[in-house]
Amino acid sequence: MKVVIIGASFAGVSAALAIRKKHPQAEIHLIEKQQTIGYLPGGINLYFNKTIDPIETAQFISEEQLIDNDISLLLNARVVSMDSTQHIIKYEKQETEFFMSFDKLILATGSSQWSNKILGSDSEKVLKYKFLPGVLKAIERLENSDKVAVIGGGQIGGEAADTLLKKGKEVHLFERMDYLLFKYFDEEMIRPVQAEMVSRGVVFHFDETVEKVTDTDEGLLIETKKSELVCDSAIFGMNVRPDLGYLDEHIRTHTDQTVFVNEYLQTSQADVFAIGDCIQVPYSLSQESFYIPLVNNAVRTGLVVAQNLVEATTPFVGSIRTIGTKLVDYYVASTGLTEAEGLFHGQPIAVSHVQQRSSLFSGCEKICGKIIFEKESHKILGAQLVSKADILEKINTLALGIQMGQTLEELYQKDFLYHPYYSNVIDITNQLGFEGLWSEADEN
Repeated sequence: MKVVIIGASFAGVSAALAIRKKHPQAEIHLIEKQQTIGYLPGGINLYFNKTIDPIETAQFISEEQLIDNDISLLLNARVVSMDSTQHIIKYEKQETEFFMSFDKLILATGSSQWSNKILGSDSEKVLKYKFLPGVLKAIERLENSDKVAVIGGGQIGGEAADTLLKKGKEVHLFERMDYLLFKYFDEEMIRPVQAEMVSRGVVFHFDETVEKVTDTDEGLLIETKKSELVCDSAIFGMNVRPDLGYLDEHIRTHTDQTVFVNEYLQTSQADVFAIGDCIQVPYSLSQESFYIPLVNNAVRTGLVVAQNLVEATTPFVGSIRTIGTKLVDYYVASTGLTEAEGLFHGQPIAVSHVQQRSSLFSGCEKICGKIIFEKESHKILGAQLVSKADILEKINTLALGIQMGQTLEELYQKDFLYHPYYSNVIDITNQLGFEGLWSEADEN
C-alpha cells in the first residue's frame, strides 16, 4: 500500500508515524512545501523568552526521526494539482513538475496566516511567523521596532503581546471583540489578566476591526473605523486559513473552503482523507462542526486517520477546544463551552465560581475556577482556570470529564493526589464539581 501525505506539520507527521505502526509494510511518502520540517509555530516566543537558541531548534521532530521510521520525505515540493479518480498528484520542485501515484492520499496541508479583508496586510512590515522563513525576518524587524501593533486578541495575539512586553516594546493590541481570548474565556475570568497587561503598558483597542494597513514615510499606518495608529511594525495574530488550491472538482468542500469529511475523516472521494487544518472538526458538545485550527486537533486526527485507511473503524470524537498558556504572570486554561456560548445550548445552563489556594504551604497562589454545566442533568459543559500558579495540566482533567459526559456528582468524587506541600486538601477540579452542586442547591 502506497500512502502519500501532503503536508508535514503536526497532522501529517502524526499520521505518518501512526501509519508506520499500524501498517509496517506500507510505503509512506510525506510531501512538504517548506524547506524544513517540524517547526513550532510559537517558536519565536520561545526564542525571545530565551527558552531556545538558535530559533532553528524550535522543532517537534527532525528529518532523521522520520527517515529512521522508513518514511520518505520530499521537502521544498509544492503540490499543484491532483486527479483523485486516477489516484495521481502533480507537484513542483525546483521549477520542475513531477507526478506521483497513490493508493491512499491524506490531505494534511495545514494553514497559513493571511486575510483578504485587511487592505495592505501583505506588507513586509506585517509580520507572519508560522513558518521558519517568516520567523527569521520577524526576529530582525522586531529587534529594530520600538512600537508594535498586534492585530488579533486570540491566543496568538495575547502571547505576542506578552513577549513584546518582555522585550520592552510599546504594544498596541487591536481586537474586534470587547475583551481578550473571547473564544475561550468569559470576561470576568480574563479581566485580571487584562488589567495586569495594561499596568505593564499594553494599550488595548477593543471593539476595533483593522481595515487597512499602509506603509508611510512616518511608519506603518494602522486604520480602523475608530482610530489610526502609526507604528514600526505589526504582528498578524488572526486566525489561519487552509491552503487547498490544488484540490480537484471531485473533493467536496464547505463554504469556508475546508474539506468535507465524514466521521472517519474520509473525503467525498474514495481513498482520499483529510485531517488537521484542512477540515472542520465536530464540536463534541453539539451537532455542529467548526474550523478549530489547534495543534491538539491536528495530532489527534493524524492518529485517527491511520486507523481508518483500510477499513473505517474509528470515528473521530471531535473537539472541545482545550487550550492553555501563560500571559504576564497568569496561567490561563479553558475547555468546552463558555457561559456566553452556553446561552445557545439546547438545555438551560448554570455556572459556579471557585477560589482556593493552590497548595497549603508551597506558593499559596490563588486559583480562580469556573465551571459551566447543564442545570437539570448536571452534565459538565465547560471550565476555565486562571492563576499565578501553574494549573495548566488541571484543564486536561476537566476536558476528559467533559469528553466522557461526566456530571458534577462524578467530578467531585474523582480520585486526586493529596500532598500538603504540593496541593490543597481538595483539588480545584473536585471543588468545582462540589461547589457546582451547592450553587444549584442554594438557587433552588
